[in-house]
Amino acid sequence: MGRLYKFEEEFKTLANLIWIIAGNIIYAISINILITPMNLYNGGFLGTAQLFRYGLANGLGINLPANFDITGIIYFLMNCPLFYYAYKSVGIKFSLKSLLSIGISSLCLTIVPVPVKPVFDDYLSACVIAGVIGGVGSGMILRGGSSTGGTDIIGVCMAKTHPNLSVGTVNILFNAFVYLTCLFLFNVQIAIYSFIYTTIRSTFMDRMHTQNINAKAIIVTKKNGIAESINKEMGRGVTEWTGTGSFTGDDIQILMVAVTKYEIPHLKEIVENIDPHAFMTVDEGETVVGNFKKHLA
Repeated sequence: MGRLYKFEEEFKTLANLIWIIAGNIIYAISINILITPMNLYNGGFLGTAQLFRYGLANGLGINLPANFDITGIIYFLMNCPLFYYAYKSVGIKFSLKSLLSIGISSLCLTIVPVPVKPVFDDYLSACVIAGVIGGVGSGMILRGGSSTGGTDIIGVCMAKTHPNLSVGTVNILFNAFVYLTCLFLFNVQIAIYSFIYTTIRSTFMDRMHTQNINAKAIIVTKKNGIAESINKEMGRGVTEWTGTGSFTGDDIQILMVAVTKYEIPHLKEIVENIDPHAFMTVDEGETVVGNFKKHLA
C-alpha cells in the first residue's frame, strides 16, 4: 500500500510538471505570436512589464536587442518579491513551483520570436484566439499547482482566505492600472481590445482551473470508513447523519462534504473503493461561507 501511494504521488508530481511546462509554452506563444505584434497589452504584472519595455525603447530611447524580447526578464524581476508572499500564504511547494513556472515563462517570452507582421489583420480575431489559447495555457499552469506569476500568485493567495473569489476575477480587478495607462499612452482602441483579450483569457483560465469551483457532495452508504478516509486522504471535514432507507428500512449513513470540482474524482475513488453500492450526488457551483479551505496547490 505504501509503495502504491508513493507511486501515485510521484506520478502526480510528474503530471503537474507536464501541466506547468506545457501551459507556459502555450501561454508564451499566445502572447508573442498573437498579442505583441498587434501592439496589444496583457493585464497585471506582464502588462506592466510590457509597458516598461515600451518606456525603455520609446521614452528613454534605449536600443533594445532585436533578436529577443526583454519583457520576460523584466517580468521575472518584478515577480521576485512575490515568492516570499506565496511561501507565507500558500506554502513552500506552491512557491517553488511558481518560481519554476515563472522561470520557464520568462524564458519562453524571451526566446519565442515575435513576428514582424501580425498573424491576424483585425484586432478582434487576435483577441479571441489569443484569449482562448492563453487562458487554456494559464489554466493548465494553475491545474499543475503553480501560477504564471504576478496577479495569479496574488489571486491564489487571496483565494485561500476568500473561498468564493476566483483567480480570474482577481486578474480582471488588477488590470485597471494597465489599461488606464494604455488609454493615456496610446488610444482607446488599444485599451479596449487589450481589455477584451484579458477578459477572454481570464474566463477560459477559470474554466480550466477547477480548484476554483466549489462543490457539495452527499453520500448515502451502509458501510463505515468513508468519512475517515475523506478526512485522512483529502483533508476535508465531513458532516454525518444516521438515517433509514424508506424502501428497504435498512440503517444508512448520510455524509456531506464540501470540496472543489478538482477533488471530485478523488472523492469518487474513495467512495467506490469502500462501498461500490453507495449513492452519491454532487452539486457544483456552491457558495461556501465559513471554515472552508481551498486546496489550490
